[in-house]
Amino acid sequence: MRIVFIGTGEIGVPTLRMLQTCREHELVGVITQPDKPAGRDHLLKPPEVKKVAEGTAVPVLQPKRIRDSEAISAIAALLPDLIVVVAYGQILPRTVLETPRITCLNVHASLLPQWRGAAPIQAAIAAGDQKTGITIMYMDEGLDTGDILLKREIDVANKETGASLHDRLAELAPQALSEAIELLQRGCAPRFPQNSGQATYAPKLTREDGRIDWSERADVIERKIRAFDPWPGAFTIVSDQSGRTYRLKILRADCVALDGRAGELVGSDMEAMVVTAGKGALALRQVQLEGKSPMSSAEFIRGHGALLKRTLG
Repeated sequence: MRIVFIGTGEIGVPTLRMLQTCREHELVGVITQPDKPAGRDHLLKPPEVKKVAEGTAVPVLQPKRIRDSEAISAIAALLPDLIVVVAYGQILPRTVLETPRITCLNVHASLLPQWRGAAPIQAAIAAGDQKTGITIMYMDEGLDTGDILLKREIDVANKETGASLHDRLAELAPQALSEAIELLQRGCAPRFPQNSGQATYAPKLTREDGRIDWSERADVIERKIRAFDPWPGAFTIVSDQSGRTYRLKILRADCVALDGRAGELVGSDMEAMVVTAGKGALALRQVQLEGKSPMSSAEFIRGHGALLKRTLG
């Protein structure tokens, strides 16, 4: 089959590499988002997908909007039998969905219909799910609403972070897609409609979503700290004597059996800073003050203890 890969996020890189080395099929095109400014200097940074695809004979297209007629024509000119989409970041129009001879498949990092949307990995950890996985789905014009071809399931580890689960699912995806492609080629790929009544949603996260609400239970906050590592990062607000505020990222924390007023700093030593939540408390083990490198609680107290007031916000 002639295959076009459409994706932007790093989670799609292992799948793209698999398609590049696949001898049974031909990768004929890669579609990804345009380069974007990044860093303090706002220099243009290419997507990871582009970095992997560059230097090969396969053309790389970066349309600003995949709905534009020029982009649609360019994809059609590749004469794909199959389009594979992994974390692209734009909704594909019907004209693109109808381009391949066989179908468009989406590789989604959840067990659909659970966690439709842009942030399924973070949502699974934050919710305390014990299992997640990869779903290979026939694409339609909805948001992750298409029929399911197959699912592959894994356990969510006890101290799983957004980063670790992302990497495990990224490695699972090529295997799942390979099985799906084989079923398509043999003409026996199943098609199971989703039960939309069981659907849950994981909308795109913003930086502000990482702000800790200390009125929540300690175990809920601890899961969010792990889920939002590395993006958007869980944080709280600290201030100096002049009232200037700073973001303090919480990188690692443990629940402790202690109650008090939510957001109150009730203790600190060389091991941790203890902050009470709506129920229970959190021992903050590793933190990062904005503009600084990650540090232990002991390092933070020694260098920036004056920023700690009785209540965090």
